[in-house]
Amino acid sequence: MKVERSTLDRMIDRLTAQRTALGWAAGCVDGTHGMVMEIGLGKGRTYDHLRHLFPPRNILVFDMWARVPADLRPDADRLFLGDFRETLPAAAERYRGAVRFAHADIGSAKEEDEDGIRAWIGGLVEPFLAPGALVLSDREIGAGRAGWEPVAVPGTEVWPYHAWRVSPGA
Repeated sequence: MKVERSTLDRMIDRLTAQRTALGWAAGCVDGTHGMVMEIGLGKGRTYDHLRHLFPPRNILVFDMWARVPADLRPDADRLFLGDFRETLPAAAERYRGAVRFAHADIGSAKEEDEDGIRAWIGGLVEPFLAPGALVLSDREIGAGRAGWEPVAVPGTEVWPYHAWRVSPGA
């Protein structure tokens, strides 16, 4: 008899995999130059973790809104609020090629509610990426994209996390 995992168990699995993947990513870009990008501020937990993993790098943050405590709110010049399809292209020229590591936490509990975001978000993130940048996501946003080479993320077998090394314009 197969026992279903509880909602709490699944959340612990997801957050543990995310923390493991972010720590691995920090090691992958250690000693390199470039900004960090967070797509999906949510409650600010991951943003706060990125601040600890990547000091003193600047972190660009994109989301529909900022519903976070003041101490977890990014600086105004690094926070872009609104629909990704508008905010990412608007900021792309200013930060073209400046991002060494991008993390996209865009999944929802119901994948059918994601409005096809996996199909288009990678193309909106790509202009920001420096050659050889690392992209990490809870969804397969780089699947099939030219110049995006999949990379295995160790320690995420229980809850999958996805990564790519990106050579923009390849």
